[in-house]
Amino acid sequence: MKLSCLQENLNHGLNVVGRAVAARTTLPITNNILITTDQSRLKLAATNLEMAITCWIGAKIEEEGAITVPARLLTEFISSLPNDKIDISLSPRTKTLELKCARFEARISGIDAKDFPPIPKVDKGVTTKVEVDALQQAINQVAFAAAIEESRPVLTGVDAQFKDDSLTLAAADGFRLAVFRLPLATPVEEPTEVIIPARTLAELNRLTADQEEAVEITVNPNKSQALFRLKDIEIVSQLVQGTFPNYTQLIPQSFNTRMIVSVDEFLRATKTASIFARDGSGIVRLVITPGAAKTPGKLTVSARSEEIGDDVGEIDATVEGEESKVAFNGKYLTEVLSVLRETQVALETTNPSSPGVLRPVGVDNYLHVVMPMFVQW
Repeated sequence: MKLSCLQENLNHGLNVVGRAVAARTTLPITNNILITTDQSRLKLAATNLEMAITCWIGAKIEEEGAITVPARLLTEFISSLPNDKIDISLSPRTKTLELKCARFEARISGIDAKDFPPIPKVDKGVTTKVEVDALQQAINQVAFAAAIEESRPVLTGVDAQFKDDSLTLAAADGFRLAVFRLPLATPVEEPTEVIIPARTLAELNRLTADQEEAVEITVNPNKSQALFRLKDIEIVSQLVQGTFPNYTQLIPQSFNTRMIVSVDEFLRATKTASIFARDGSGIVRLVITPGAAKTPGKLTVSARSEEIGDDVGEIDATVEGEESKVAFNGKYLTEVLSVLRETQVALETTNPSSPGVLRPVGVDNYLHVVMPMFVQW
């Protein structure tokens, strides 16, 4: 192998694939990055056996070749170099990668590329495209609601239902549920439902930050793997096996009280109350009061802790229905209010022991259900 490329391009490529390098592993070679020539480009790949990221960068190739080298060592060395041309050559006999840039040079011992786990190929199955902006918004507003604990593996993923020209993403952790519907740029030929690991979607979201073209998604025929193709980057992920709960049963179909408030004001009041709720199991109490003839309705947000004290915040609200009291975990309210793009949000409640439903005002493609906390009023 003999080639040259720019430091900034190689540094960017290593940062892209570096997130798929295994952190804790019984297979040491997954701590390495695969470097290989691919026609007139340099291909970098890393895998933790659950997810693999491949990235192509421009390079001037003189001799073909492939090697794997320790990811952390290579990434730290390349990032410390000046922004200049890097000459890379490989000695096939000693498996040593030699790098030269300006007045710096290094030799890194590698492991044969044949020992690297093969990156799965996903070229058949259900294929579609999604516009980047819609996909980013969907991931931002859904993925955080997935479970972190591995006790129920299906809940660590995000349920993805592809049907006709729409994709519905849903995540739940037993305490909340987020559902987002977005349009597909190209319709699917047959309806498909899979569970994508939330970690994979978080990486996809990070990598689409400077992407403009639509993201191509392919799910293989036996629904075990999915491919996400970006410009010069591919992510292949194992899918979570199992059946996602029928979440439509968790969404209340009616309400006794509906209020509309400013997202910013609701978020500020909830954050302030959460400071006092830390010692009180995170409980934030909401009291929704309808307005009279001349006075607007209001939302009172409060929290109290036996040791510290208490706080009360009030904001104006448009209220429809009767007075309502309900308590939620402040963290769950803060997280959902922080990801909304709209300026107003509606909260629908039935009684203190029923879930609350948050819906951004002006759009009908997102809802968030939060389970109540039981308190003495």
